[in-house]
Amino acid sequence: MGMKAPELHRPLAVTAVAMAGLAAVAAAGMVLDDRHLLGLPIWTKPFKFATSLVIYTGTLAYLVGQLKGRPARHAGWLGNVIVAASFIEMAVIVGQVVRGRRSHFNVETPLDSALWGVMAVTILMLWIATALIGVVLLRHHRGDRPTVLAVRYGLLVALAGMAVGFLMTQPTAEQRAGFATAPPTLVGSHSVGVAEGGPGLPLVSWSTEGGDLRIAHFIGLHALQALPLLAFGLARAARRWPALRPENVRSRLVGVGAAGITGVTAITTWQALRGQSIVQPDRLTWASAGLLAAGLAMGAAVALRRTTARALAAAR
Repeated sequence: MGMKAPELHRPLAVTAVAMAGLAAVAAAGMVLDDRHLLGLPIWTKPFKFATSLVIYTGTLAYLVGQLKGRPARHAGWLGNVIVAASFIEMAVIVGQVVRGRRSHFNVETPLDSALWGVMAVTILMLWIATALIGVVLLRHHRGDRPTVLAVRYGLLVALAGMAVGFLMTQPTAEQRAGFATAPPTLVGSHSVGVAEGGPGLPLVSWSTEGGDLRIAHFIGLHALQALPLLAFGLARAARRWPALRPENVRSRLVGVGAAGITGVTAITTWQALRGQSIVQPDRLTWASAGLLAAGLAMGAAVALRRTTARALAAAR
């Protein structure tokens, strides 16, 4: 007998498939369309956003699909809101690519400004709907304790990561200084201390010269996938390692993982706001990362040591 397919929230699952198709189209566009924007192939942004939405909506499709009864209906309606917001946002991004224009932060013309306003509304809709789905899942998600905690922590960190996006919508110091002399063409930026479009890391294009808020946004947002995967990995490892078999041990280790991804999100946000590139950390950043790593190692060691001590005591 084959394995039973997991129940999914169908609109979110369909959205994930559609975004996968759009990512393929954008990838082709990156090869076939020779236009560039801010130093990158013009189809780079649709590719990255579509890929991120595949992961985001696919994860929510599974989580919402596990609910039953009234919680399923409430979360399902919120899932439909996310579907609508996702398609609207991607329609604007792709439409601006077709026009050869920037989508984010662009207020150069009345149409550009209106489209950026639409995107701002969809971003807010996504955050609110995700937060409300999080409330439903916090109260009603079922499973073993490590998995439940992974989902709860993952949603909370993901919301924090999404909230970093709101920092990008604030005008930079240079933009505010220019408001008095000319109408703005851009309001907001993901870069801090440098202009957008400079040298960046391959594929993700995170700035190698200044601060970049997209890093913390990305890390925090995908805690929703990372922590449940950690819980799954610990459950698999428990088949070979007896120390991991008690649920309370795996729960504590999931908590350590949640603290880790929260700390990395906080450090990379702080680093970006200081205008510091991810590849040029200063002593403060290194010290913060070192303290975080030491704390995580200590937390993991304590969790495993307690289990070993209890096992030895029981054997006696």
